Amino acid sequence: MLLHPTIDKLKSLKLMGMARALEEQQAHREIGSFTFEERLGLLLDHESTVRDAKVLAARLRRAKLKLEATPEDVDFKAARGLDKSTFMALMNTAWVSAHRNVLITGPTGVGKTYLACAIANQVCRRGHAALYCRMTRLFPMLALARADGRYPKLLAQFAKLDVLLLDDWGLAPLTPDARHDLLEILDDRHGRKSTIVTSQLPLEHWHEAIGDATLADAILDRLVHNAYTFKLTGESQRKRRAKLTEPAASA
Repeated sequence: MLLHPTIDKLKSLKLMGMARALEEQQAHREIGSFTFEERLGLLLDHESTVRDAKVLAARLRRAKLKLEATPEDVDFKAARGLDKSTFMALMNTAWVSAHRNVLITGPTGVGKTYLACAIANQVCRRGHAALYCRMTRLFPMLALARADGRYPKLLAQFAKLDVLLLDDWGLAPLTPDARHDLLEILDDRHGRKSTIVTSQLPLEHWHEAIGDATLADAILDRLVHNAYTFKLTGESQRKRRAKLTEPAASA
């Protein structure tokens, strides 16, 4: 049987992984020792791998993560108080199925956003939908949606996400509308979905930063009490890396 028509037929059926694998098989001298079932199994495995990679790539694009961070690249040796066992426990994403949250606090530059994006990356790898949002851009987007009638639809989209990553909590004062927006988002997600939050503010200052005692109680009740918390400390990782790369002073 001619090989090229078979490859063309696989491509026409959008079985690109199998087509590529079949071409690669022909380059191996030992392939003739494989049974039909073994060769077919290898073709199917390759097709499955290619499709899984495409699905993951699409999921990561939709997540819009700020950083291309992965759990494998997290530096546990840096002196910043990161609990490795707790972090690694999140990698099986059982916390997502349990609808728990993750809160990461610490001074600027210690890697809060990187860690949050690494966790969200793993979430996507495990088949969950995630989305990165910077808090200072979230509320203007919601205000615009309220003005043009997209507000209910946007809230519904946030409510469906398995994991919502809210970066830079408390960086700017919340307006009354922003406080209500935040409560709406977290109330829709409470007990149903998971949220990751990063903040320079220590957790004990979040209530004050929200700016309304009643709403602060409601917001934090939906966010804090079922959360894994990371309280990072230490020097900015960016400053530390800059020092390591500085040329030695002239004698």
